[in-house]
Order: sequence, then structure tokens, then C-alpha cells
Amino acid sequence: MAVTKRESRSVMDASGKYVRYTNEQVEALERVYNECPKPSSIRRQQLIKDCPILANIEPKQIKVWFQNRRCREKQRKEATRLLSVNAKLTALNKLLMEENERLSKHTSQLAIENQYLRQHTSSERNLKPSRRLHEQAGMATPDTSSESVVTGGLQRHPTPQHPPRDASPAGLLAIAEETLTEFLAKATGTAIDWIQMPGMKPGPDSIGIVAISHGCAGVAARACGLVGLEPTKVADVLKDRPAWLRDCRRLDVLGAFPTGNGGTVELIYTQMYAPTTLAPARDFCTLRYTSFLEDGNLVICERSLSGAHGAPTMPPVQFFVRAEMLPSGYLIRPCEGGGCIIHIVDHMDLEPWSVPEVLRPLYESSAVLAQKMTIGALRHLRRLAQEIPGEVVLGSDQQPAVLRALSQRLARGFNEAVNGFADDGWTTLPSDGMDDVSVVVNPNPNSKQFGGGPNATDRLCSIGGGILCAKASMLLQNVPPALLIRFLREHRSEWADCEIDADAAAALRSTNYVGSESRGSLCGGQLPLPLAHAVEQEEFLEVVKLEGHSPTQDGGVLNRSDSFLLQLCSGVDENAVGACAQLVFAPVDVAVTDDVPLLASGFRVIPLDSGIVDGYGLSRTLDLTSTLEGGSEARLVGDSGASACHLRSVLTIAFQFAFEVHTRDSVAAMARQYVRTVVASVQRVAMALAPSRLGSHLGGTRHPPPATPEALVLARRVLQSYRSYMGMELTRELERTDYSNSEALFKIFWNHSDAILCCACKSLPEFTFGNRAGLEMLETSSGALQELTWEKTLDENGRKTAYSDFTQVMTQGYACLPAGVRISSMGRPATYQQAIAWKVVDEDDHTHCIAFMFTNWSFL
Repeated sequence: MAVTKRESRSVMDASGKYVRYTNEQVEALERVYNECPKPSSIRRQQLIKDCPILANIEPKQIKVWFQNRRCREKQRKEATRLLSVNAKLTALNKLLMEENERLSKHTSQLAIENQYLRQHTSSERNLKPSRRLHEQAGMATPDTSSESVVTGGLQRHPTPQHPPRDASPAGLLAIAEETLTEFLAKATGTAIDWIQMPGMKPGPDSIGIVAISHGCAGVAARACGLVGLEPTKVADVLKDRPAWLRDCRRLDVLGAFPTGNGGTVELIYTQMYAPTTLAPARDFCTLRYTSFLEDGNLVICERSLSGAHGAPTMPPVQFFVRAEMLPSGYLIRPCEGGGCIIHIVDHMDLEPWSVPEVLRPLYESSAVLAQKMTIGALRHLRRLAQEIPGEVVLGSDQQPAVLRALSQRLARGFNEAVNGFADDGWTTLPSDGMDDVSVVVNPNPNSKQFGGGPNATDRLCSIGGGILCAKASMLLQNVPPALLIRFLREHRSEWADCEIDADAAAALRSTNYVGSESRGSLCGGQLPLPLAHAVEQEEFLEVVKLEGHSPTQDGGVLNRSDSFLLQLCSGVDENAVGACAQLVFAPVDVAVTDDVPLLASGFRVIPLDSGIVDGYGLSRTLDLTSTLEGGSEARLVGDSGASACHLRSVLTIAFQFAFEVHTRDSVAAMARQYVRTVVASVQRVAMALAPSRLGSHLGGTRHPPPATPEALVLARRVLQSYRSYMGMELTRELERTDYSNSEALFKIFWNHSDAILCCACKSLPEFTFGNRAGLEMLETSSGALQELTWEKTLDENGRKTAYSDFTQVMTQGYACLPAGVRISSMGRPATYQQAIAWKVVDEDDHTHCIAFMFTNWSFL
């Protein structure tokens, strides 16, 4: 009998002997393994018994065969994964080499310009007296400016000249080719000075290389990244902007025609939502050009059309400000083995003159543009690429596309509520005499806004009802947006009205507003049930269960059905510079379907100061429940130091309610009062969240947290030991303070402007205690201070001198140390002008610890 390849396969059994299997036996074993891959499956044992061809094989041999089969499968999967990782690393390496080459060219260009400017400045200083007299007399002199002498290749920001074009296909194609050239110069050239986006470091785990413009007209952002999708798929996704950009209201193709090189020219009209109620929305009239380059790369470029181009444009639209899109687009380069490298450039002039001055930083920030559009496009593509092979792990049985659609509908519903466009049927109700809250109504909501299909909106309108929205905006100081939104998500009872929650949920279920007679409470509890979590963008989609109950007439409690909210929380990454944070929710039934009607309400906090100067984000975590209730300590983990003093943001609140025609006025009055109550609650929360260092800016006093008896004793010993070794008080305030008053001493110690930290005297020093400034310098809390190692806070020079510093303190009792650097728990360097160290002794003159005081510290 001829032995086939499968018959010659041998497997070592438990005794170390090799066993050969026939072709039929291998096929039978494969069939059993495929049906029951789990080794302990009873079904597998039954299949083996029912297969006569396996009867003459020992059970131990079958077990060894299955083990080898699993090992081979794992090896194949690991080999496939390694090939994929290697392909990604190869593509990333190519991308980094190209970026390095571009930076090298840019450096050479800057060096040439710098050399020319030096020569030009030197020649200007050595002007002859006669020439100076001629210039003073107003005589013409030759133009020696850099723009006239330096060739076009050395001009860093040449102003493009657009010759007049006509509206014919040839004229539009000429505009398209010109747009393509300018876009490529920005994507891969040096047409714009790009600087790295603060907080975005390139690497294998990063989303890509992200940069923002420096010193160019308008705002611009650029990103390069690797996407595991085919180029044509990427192009189709990106061109459908409303599907992935939540700020895009609509995109209409007004006309299109093919080009001779296989490309397409389109005339596009786009409307964008306004992020807040304080500014009008934007729209664009653009030309979009899709084409394949000679090297096989795919390009989609776009620019605004104006009268100078001679091309047709949309007339101005009411309630919209026409913004300008400068040459922008996508360069999609296929990679070997699948996937592609994509270059994204967004360059816009958002007409900041049309918004209040306090909001202009929002429209003049390239970081904000990068977070909204540039990084948003990359994240969406990477999310799609992960969904195809099933890499996304969800906490529910819903498909990723369904959850993504629900998130999109929630975000768009909130944008619709904030903007309230007249062409969607929104009208403004008269004010009640106060302009802090505006109320708009929509008596005929369509399914695009409300969701749930035409049946839901028809049912709502059949009883003469509609949707009412109460909204307001306010300016916040010194509160990071991510921190505020995270607190509002985790502590709903601090701002929500339980009865109104119950009414809103009941009104949506029955499409009828429920009166006060049937009101119940939903304050029984808050239980989040996660649906999806996008780690890269710190976004949560979850169902929140509000456990409710209703009081009975005899004072008892009657259980009632619980209510549920579909909730979207995004932007909670405190290190994302320029990113807005929002919390959007809508009442739903317990069974969340893809066509569930969503009446979105929520909060949006947008930073007005993007922190580009220092490039560091804020990272704080506070436990503020007790603070809001009575004023106990807010445990502060990290602080931004002085930079937080200028942190400003704008908060937008919008709440939607369903109503009947005869209850419109009462619902409007209730909505106004409810939003005002929520605004007051958020203001109270914001003041509690503001770091204690900024108490004077908020108009309050800086009180130390309640201290334990051990802390009171240690603070008194620190101050007494300083006076003993230094021969003077730490502050003049101590000269008027009785040392028997431990609480007064602790208050002085806690509020001292210099950072004071205490370390236990061990083989490896350990932090034990610190005042407020010391915790802020190390960006930690009192509870987490002891977990921070001493060595982690030292720079290279500090590690060299640490032993000698401790020796000097232990020998003479104190030491005056020169200026240096300490590293916070977040990795941020903090410089200080001088450090003073002294032994802290108890009443028996035993050394308790060593105190370090760092004067005039600040973050780099």
C-alpha cells in the first residue's frame, strides 16, 4: 500500500514512541477536532467512540494528537500575527524615514534662509551715509527685501496666485490640478511649518504622526498613519464625511464630471454644526478632486471656490457663516501585504471675526481642528479596520456597526438640539425676562432628528405634540473639561432632578407628558451597563439603569419599573490637547434596538485655551462627593501648577423634552427652571473641582483639609525643627502664633507657598507627608504620596548628589542645597530656585524624618 503524505505523519505518544496514522484516521481526527476543539468536551469523547476507525488507537495517543494539533494551530496564528506586525512596523519605518527626510529638507531650507537674513541684516547695517541720505530724502532705492531677492524655492509661505477660471469642465479641472499641487506640498513638503501636536508622540502604539501648523494663515493640522484597509475603501469612507464626522450636518454633491485621467471633479456644499449656542454654524462651498497619481497613489483634495476662480458657488445661507477651506485632502498610499499609509491635511479659515472675542481661540486653534477632524478621521478608519477581523471586544451582543450608529445618532441629536436650525422646524419661544436660557420648540420633528423611524414621529405629532429644547452656555474657569464631564457622569445625583428624569422617561415611552400626580423618584441608584469602549479616544457608550421607586399614600415605598438611559461619554482623556468633552444621554427602553427613538440631552465642555505653550495636559482625579456635601478634603492627584490659572472653557447645556400641545407652556417653564438649576449645580461642582491653589481666583478662601492627629503633630514638629536648626521661623505668621495651637500651625504649614515634603530615614528614603504645594509639585495626593518612590522624583544630577545631601543633613542637622529639578509623578520636570533640608525631631530629640523645602518652584 502506498503511503501518502498524511499517512507518513508520525506523532510521539506518551511512551516516547512515534505512531503513524492512515489518511482516514487523520481525516477523522481532524473532523472531531473541528467539531469540538475543547479538550474536556463530552461531545468530543462521544464522537471518538462513535468513529470505528479510531477504535484501534489508544486514548493517550489520541490525546497527544489533539495536543499537537492545538500547538500547530497556535503556531499558525502566531506566525500570521507576526507577519502582520512586521508589515506594520515596516510601513511605520518607511513613514518615519519619509518624515525624517522632510524634516531634514526643512532644516536645510531654514538654514539657508537664516544665512541669507544674516547677510541681509549685515548689509543693512553697513549702508553708506550717502545712501541713507537718499533714503531719508525719499529717493527710490532698489528693493532688497527677502521676498524679492530670495528665489521662489526659498520663500517659506508663498502666496498662491489664482488666475481667473471659468465654470467649464476645463476651467474646473485647472483649479483641481492647482489644488492637487498645493495639497501635496503641504502633505509631503514644506509649504507649511509643522510642529508636533502636544501630547502626541509617534510610536508603534500611537495613532500616527500628528502635527499642527505654526505661523500660517488660518488653522491647519496634518496626520500620517497606517490603516489596515484597502485604498479604495479608505477613499469611500473619507468622502462620506457625515458618516464619521459628527460635526458635519450635511454634504451635498451639486455636480460632478469625470476627468481624462480616470479621476472625478465634484462641486460640494457642506454644512457644519456650531459647537456652542454662542456662535453661528459654518458652511463651505468646495471643489473636490479624486485622482490616481502616476505612482499609483490615490489622492482626494478639496478647496473652497470663490469669485476669483470664476466657478459657480452657493449663495450665502441664512444662519451660516461661509468659511474657507484652503487646499486640504488625503493622500492614500497602498502598502505591500495590504493596508495603506494615509496622509491627512486639514487647512481652514473659520472666520473667527464672526464670533465673540472670548470664543475666538476656539476658531484660531489648530489643535482643536486636529482633534475634531484630522485625528477623528484616523480613529474612524482604525476602528473600521479592527471591526473587520473582529478585534473589537464589546460588552454586549450588538454588532459594532449598530453601536457606532447609535453613538453617531446620539451625538448628532445633541448637535441638532444645540443649533436648532429653522429649516428643521425649530422656532424660538419668547423669553421670560431673563436671557440666560433659550427655549426652542419643534412641533413637527422628523425621523432624522428624533429617530425611531416615521412611526415614532407620527405618533408624537398625532396628539399635537412636539419636542422642546432648553439650552444655555456659560464660561468656566480653572476646570479641565475632561475632569468635569467625568464627574457629571459618575455623580448624576449631584445635578439631576429625579422627578424630571422620571417624567421624561415616561413621556417618551407613552409619547405623552406625565403630570405631577404620577411622578416617582429615580434616585434609587445608578448602574452603568457598558456597550462599547473606544480606548484610543476615551469614549464610552453605555446603558445607565436608574433604579426607581414611588411613595404610597401611607408613606411606604412602592416599587416601580426602572428607567434606562443610553449614554455617550467622550473626550475624557485629560492629556488630549484641544479636545472637547461631552456627556450625551437619551431615555430608552431596556431593549436597545438600532432604530430606538433618541431624544438627546447633555453637556459639552470645550477648552478655549489649548495649552500649546507648555504642551502638557492636565491629569487630576478628585473624590469630591464629601466636598460637595460639606467641605471636606478634595483628594487632588496632580495639578498643572500655574498654567491652570489661565484654563478657560465654555460649557453648553441642552435638554430636550416631549410635550403635548396643551402642555407646551408648562413644559417650557419647567425646562427653563430645570436648566437654571442644572447650571447652578454645575457651577458648584466646577468650584469644587477647581484646584485649591486657585482659591483666590475663585473668590474663596483656601482652607486646609481636616488633618489627622498624626498630621497635626508632624506639622508642628516640622515647624519647630526648622526654627531650632535655622534660628528663625519659617514664616512671619508663626511669630504671632501659639505653638500649642496645632490646627493653626497645620494651616500655616499646609498653605505655605513653597513645597515641603517629608521623607522617612531609611536605606531608601520614602515620602511620608507633604503640604499642598508639595503635592502639587509632585502631582499626587496625600494618599498616593507614600506610593511614589524617592528615586523616581530625581533627575540624573539629583541621583548623583542624593547620598551626599542626606549625609550632610544627618551630620549637621540641616543643609542648603542649590537649584535643581524634581520629576513629578506624571513625568513633568519642576525646577526650584533653592532647597533647604532639615531633620525633624520629636520631643526626645529622636530623628523622625527629614523635611525638604523647595522654593520658587515651577513646571518647565
